[in-house]
Amino acid sequence: MEKKLKVAIIGCGGIAIGKHMPSLSKLETVEMVAFCDIELKRAEEAATNFGTKDAKVYSDYQELLKDEAIDVIHVCTPNSSHCEITVASLEAGKHVMCEKPMAKTTEEARLMVEAANRTGKKLTIGYQNRFRSDSQYLHTVCSNGDLGEVYYAKAHAIRRRAVPTWGVFLDEEKQGGGPLIDIGTHALDLTLWMMDNYKPQVVIGSTFHKLGKKEKAANAWGSWDPKKFTVEDSAFGFIKMENGATIVLESSWALNSLEVDEAKCTLCGTEGGADMKDGLRLNGERYSQLFTEKVELNAEGVAFYDGSEESAADKEARLWIEAILTDKEPVVKPEEALVVTQVLEAIYESAKTGEPVFLNR
Repeated sequence: MEKKLKVAIIGCGGIAIGKHMPSLSKLETVEMVAFCDIELKRAEEAATNFGTKDAKVYSDYQELLKDEAIDVIHVCTPNSSHCEITVASLEAGKHVMCEKPMAKTTEEARLMVEAANRTGKKLTIGYQNRFRSDSQYLHTVCSNGDLGEVYYAKAHAIRRRAVPTWGVFLDEEKQGGGPLIDIGTHALDLTLWMMDNYKPQVVIGSTFHKLGKKEKAANAWGSWDPKKFTVEDSAFGFIKMENGATIVLESSWALNSLEVDEAKCTLCGTEGGADMKDGLRLNGERYSQLFTEKVELNAEGVAFYDGSEESAADKEARLWIEAILTDKEPVVKPEEALVVTQVLEAIYESAKTGEPVFLNR
């Protein structure tokens, strides 16, 4: 693993600055050599802060892709351009990490998977919550069969008042939706991954645009402009899988609820259950008695050590780069992310039509 991969960032906004570039900069196997943004100044600032001395900047991603020296592309643009840029990058011979959600539509997601298969290049999607310590532990529990057959689950993505008011989050055309496609996507990805079940059969969904109409609303990032709030403020889905397993998905940016959970899941199996409500808790029956166990995932109380470890974002970046260098499958497979997009699209469709959406017929 002596080779240094040359990485380019397309889209130098909040998620690139907050997650991708800081994590990549910690890896000795990576050098960031190119940056692209429709606002050239942002690309220039990113190059100054994270790039090599001779890093190049672009306002047109197609010009960037002509550089044959680039090995890897990180796509950090609005959802509406994920498919276009990812497919072009794969066809240019680059491996691609695309931010979540994979795409606005199932058709776009399929085009991305087909391009990866056709070119032989690796493609992954930025579901960093899989790399949290509680997620990793719970996945081991599920993989070992400790919960038995998980037949009922809840995917949680509930904020009481935390509407993102910057960028294009409130723009339905560029994003494809609101909290469902923004944070609900994380909760659903986690849940499907834990269940190892990617065969949805029927989906029923509801979306609401109620609190988004309020003027001068309380909000973590300041009041939103109701006129620009063109997406739902909450969305809910009921998903039945081919084997009968059932998932309830809840998502909101603004909801009158004191029960707030984001990127978490609850699992109910034949041998036990688990949830992330108060840390990671496991439950079941042992020796004719019910039990609840809370998993300790830190080392509080140990002298000279605060229990801190590699962050989820850092681990995501490291394992992604290692997958390329060692020619292994990425942790987040594009085929899995496609199913997430398929279900989210079905929830939106069901909400519009008032009818269930049947999949994979």
